[in-house]
Amino acid sequence: MEPLERYRPIVDDFEAFLAACERPLGNAVRVNTIKASVERTLAALADDGVAYEQADWNPRVLRLETDSPGSTWTSFHGFTHGQEEVSAVPPVVLDPQPGERVWDCCAAPGGKATQIAALMNDRGTVVANDNNLGRISALRFNAERLGATSLAVTNDDARNYSLKRFSFDAFDRTLVDAPCSCEGTIRKNPDALDNWTEDHISSVAGIQKGILRRAIQATREDGTVVYSTCTFAPEENEAVVQHALENEPCRVVDFDLGLDYSPGLAEWDDETFDSSLERAARIYPHQNDTGGFFVAKLEVTA
Repeated sequence: MEPLERYRPIVDDFEAFLAACERPLGNAVRVNTIKASVERTLAALADDGVAYEQADWNPRVLRLETDSPGSTWTSFHGFTHGQEEVSAVPPVVLDPQPGERVWDCCAAPGGKATQIAALMNDRGTVVANDNNLGRISALRFNAERLGATSLAVTNDDARNYSLKRFSFDAFDRTLVDAPCSCEGTIRKNPDALDNWTEDHISSVAGIQKGILRRAIQATREDGTVVYSTCTFAPEENEAVVQHALENEPCRVVDFDLGLDYSPGLAEWDDETFDSSLERAARIYPHQNDTGGFFVAKLEVTA
C-alpha cells in the first residue's frame, strides 16, 4: 500500500480509503438487456436461489451474493455479465444512443463495449478495438455470448487508428478506457502494486495521451469522448486530459452520476490544470464500496 501514500493530500478520509483498499471486493454483474430485461433477470436469479442487491445509481448493476457469478444460470444464458460495479460508469457517462457510431478504443475483454451496445438497444455500430491480439478472442467471445450484433471487432493501435476501412469519416462518440497502472483494482488484484514505479506511470501516460488525442480526432464536432482509467495517478488522469485540451479542439463538460465521488484536481505537485478538470470524477473505493476509477467527459469543438 506504500505507493498510495502519495495520494494522502488529495483523498478525503485517507484512513478510510486505505482500509477500503485492503478489503476484498464483492462480486458484481451487469444485466445484459440485449438478452433480457432487468425484471426477467431478477426473476431468474431468484429462481436460481442467488441473492442480489441492485445498485442505487444503476438498476442494471447487481451485487451478487455468490463466489461464482460466471457460473450462474443468468450468466450462462447471457442475461448477466461479470463486471465490477464502477467499471460500468464510463459507458453510462458516454450515453450512447441507438443508431449512432461509437468507438471503444481499448475494448478487450469487452465488458464496456457490450454495455455500450446494450445502451444502444443493439442498434447502430459499435467498433470495439484492441491492440492486443491475445485479448481479441475474449472480446469476440463476450460479444457473441451477449448477443451484441451491432459490434464489430478490430485489432489496431488506437494511437494511429485509420477510419479508411469504414464508410464514414467520424464517430459520434468514443470511449477511451485507457490501459493504466491499475491502482484502483487493488481490491480484486492484491498484487496490483507489486511492480509499481513512477517510471511506469510516466511511460503509460505517454501512451494514454496518444490514444486520447486520436480519439478526439476521430470523433465528429459536437461529439462526445469519455476518458477513463482504473487508477488514482493524476499523471494518468488530469494530466492526460490537460494534454488533450492543449493540443486538440475539445472541452471538459459536466455530467450527472448517482455515485459518490470527488472532483478532479486543479493541481498536482507543481503542475496546474485547467479549472474545468474539476468537472471530472474521482471515484475512490471507500466512497461506494467499489474499486477506484477516474472519468472525464469531453465535447469535441470546432
